[in-house]
Amino acid sequence: MTLAHEASPPNVAAGSSFYTAMRILPQQKRDAVMAVYAFCRAVDDIADDWRAPCAPRLQALQEWRTRIDGIYADGDAQDLEWLATPIRRYKLDRSYFHDVIDGMVMDTAKDMRAPSLRTLDLYCDRVASAVGRLTSPIFGLPLQRGLDLSHHLGRALQLTNILRDIDEDASMGRIYLPCEMLAESGLYGEIDPALIPKADLTLACEPLVQLARRHFMAAHAIMRARPRAETRAPFLMAKAYEQKLDSMMDRGFSPPRKPIKSSKIHMLITLLESHIR
Repeated sequence: MTLAHEASPPNVAAGSSFYTAMRILPQQKRDAVMAVYAFCRAVDDIADDWRAPCAPRLQALQEWRTRIDGIYADGDAQDLEWLATPIRRYKLDRSYFHDVIDGMVMDTAKDMRAPSLRTLDLYCDRVASAVGRLTSPIFGLPLQRGLDLSHHLGRALQLTNILRDIDEDASMGRIYLPCEMLAESGLYGEIDPALIPKADLTLACEPLVQLARRHFMAAHAIMRARPRAETRAPFLMAKAYEQKLDSMMDRGFSPPRKPIKSSKIHMLITLLESHIR
């Protein structure tokens, strides 16, 4: 289990689409975004340690909350200077760190099982859009534009993750597909996660795909109206995840669902596009 006592940030997977997108940033901004991402990875690791007892995981998340508060209260970063530096430099809002932790608590206190659309939206806001709210000042976006982009792009990315990881999440006892949409597939009430890999989820997933696409469209509209330097990294993230969404629609949501992999060639093409858009 990852605790808050980290003298240096956890490593970021070099092959991930996030890593590829952030590499195009200037060094100072890249380091700052990577630090925020490392914080998110650390608390996510706690939430995802689903075999461990709930109480110590909740305690570990509270420890992160306390250490974040310490940075803002008296500047005492101790062994979290790697995170305190971007907090000070870009004046990152403490409440957004709390939002991320609150999202991890939602995963830790009780396994998510077919939430309502309203609860799912709150979850996406905390675990994804809040990350955008933390990073948009680093990208240089004006406050309201950053909030708007974070709202839409964060939800689009998280919904794509949920659709991609349906069967993996079910193996951990979690079902993020909303109850309203699962009902369209004939699944009601208390749903056994063991049923999910065997179920045809087309009617449950396609509306969620369309919701993600609407958020992607809104995010692209915001990014088109801003200077390229502010939006190149989030643009790359959006394009990479839209490619995953397209691949899922091509594959379909009936069993067996083969894992979706990122295309390195597609990422290269997108990287080139980002330099000429």
